[in-house]
Amino acid sequence: MYKTVIFDVDGTLLDTERVVLQALRVALGNVGLHYEQDDLRFALGITGEKALAQLDVKDRDAVMADWFAMEAKLNEEVEVFDGIVEVLAKLGGIGVVTSKNAGEMETGFYPFDLAQYFDAIVCASDTENHKPHPDPLLRCMALLGADPATTLYVGDATYDMACAHAAGADFGLALWGARRTDGFADANVVLEKPSDILKYI
Repeated sequence: MYKTVIFDVDGTLLDTERVVLQALRVALGNVGLHYEQDDLRFALGITGEKALAQLDVKDRDAVMADWFAMEAKLNEEVEVFDGIVEVLAKLGGIGVVTSKNAGEMETGFYPFDLAQYFDAIVCASDTENHKPHPDPLLRCMALLGADPATTLYVGDATYDMACAHAAGADFGLALWGARRTDGFADANVVLEKPSDILKYI
């Protein structure tokens, strides 16, 4: 049984995959770089800086700004996953660890009125190292006064799983966002729907 639950945002709380990838694809296309959407899936779960570093992007700052501006325009197409709010309302002492930076949180998280449920929120602007490094999760657990041994980090990406294990916490695969189990053999818990989390509290 877990005493603390910490959540990723994209693909876990919010159904953002299509919007994030579409916005990135358009931003890259604007500078003459053309990719299929499936080729950009690696960008899910890591910071924008890390994603662009893996692509042949010369002016990363400009492309980043274009990417996030496009995301903001498409924000109305993002939805909170079914069942998330009901689960959050039943939990206490919970946190968020996300690869979104402070600016992205303002446009891509806070407008969804989920922040009220969390006692600690750690974004990419809060730590020098980012997922899959353990620092963001360690910071969140420190803010919550949580013991890693009784903490479950819920996410949809292998970066989330690596972050959890590096921080000494367990990882719960949010199957509603990940939509697959391949690559997640080391997940401690596989959650088919948000309400499954309540079985482990």
